[in-house]
Amino acid sequence: MAYWCAARLQPHREALALHCLGLAGYETYFPRLRDRRTRFGRTVENRPALFPGYAFVLIQLQWHTARWAPGTLGLIMDGIQPAKVPDPVIEEIRARERDGLIDLPKPPPLRRGVRVRILRGPFTGHLAIFADMRPRQRVEILLQLLGGEQRVTLAKKDIEVAH
Repeated sequence: MAYWCAARLQPHREALALHCLGLAGYETYFPRLRDRRTRFGRTVENRPALFPGYAFVLIQLQWHTARWAPGTLGLIMDGIQPAKVPDPVIEEIRARERDGLIDLPKPPPLRRGVRVRILRGPFTGHLAIFADMRPRQRVEILLQLLGGEQRVTLAKKDIEVAH
């Protein structure tokens, strides 16, 4: 009975691991994201892994050769055998693919007056109000401190829209 499991991959050797697992007769699945960014006026598409450092391996009979294949650090184990990844999980990830890449939904755009949550730094977890965008992916927010509103500038990645 065939089942999917997860393999840990060596950093920067994902291609080697996937190639060696394929040569050993294993079907692999290495889902990637579609990440489009604008750099210097050009749109650049990056294709990072959905799960960095991990790939899915379909185990048919023996799993020992997959565990020690070049480029892998081993399989994710559940005791003395590989932990099984349910087939619906793999099917769900594959259903989200478009042209072999997964498009994640874009976060809601930031508008003045929107409530945001601070994710990192000394004010982690505090709620604030989005005030303005600044150059170099920075944002200005209004934070309630000491009985008044204070303007604070943070990296855009350090906030999220509060729901």
